[in-house]
Amino acid sequence: MRVRLNLATKPLESHRRFLAGSGLVAFVAAVLLVYLGWHVYTVRSAATEVRIHTEAMSKELEQYEAQREDLVKFFNRKDIASLKDRAYFLNGIIDARSFNWTKMFMDLEQILPAGVRVISIEPKQFAGHAELKLTVGATSDEAKLKFLHVLEQSKQFSDVQEQREYTPSQSNNTLGDQKIVLLTTSYLGS
Repeated sequence: MRVRLNLATKPLESHRRFLAGSGLVAFVAAVLLVYLGWHVYTVRSAATEVRIHTEAMSKELEQYEAQREDLVKFFNRKDIASLKDRAYFLNGIIDARSFNWTKMFMDLEQILPAGVRVISIEPKQFAGHAELKLTVGATSDEAKLKFLHVLEQSKQFSDVQEQREYTPSQSNNTLGDQKIVLLTTSYLGS
């Protein structure tokens, strides 16, 4: 028969609280490790997808660059260049014909005050609007200023700039006592 006898000088201590706490910490650490591992896995898989997509786009870009170089070589050939020049010329004619010159002259007629008359017009078309070099004769400074003011306030005309003003000489004076004003403006239409 055996008798249990404790000969130790210190009583038996229980480490149950320490073991429970360390087990809980180990469980939380394991859950955190699994979560972070899953996060790293998803980030790496997303980065792989982005890298694959970027490589596909760069290959596609290289193909387009090669296509572009082939087209540039094709269009720089002498026979194709002459066709391109002819096409630019025809497009210019079509653009010039598509601009409504009659409407521009009607708009100019509506804003022309008494005492001012148009002597010459030099229109040039630029990308959907016309640039005009006008030579007008005014019977007085007041008529000239009124015309410039009305032209600046108009919605159809913009960028009005007076180039110079002069009075014609007596030998070539068929206009009377008019002052001649040279100006440039842009016609935008309505």
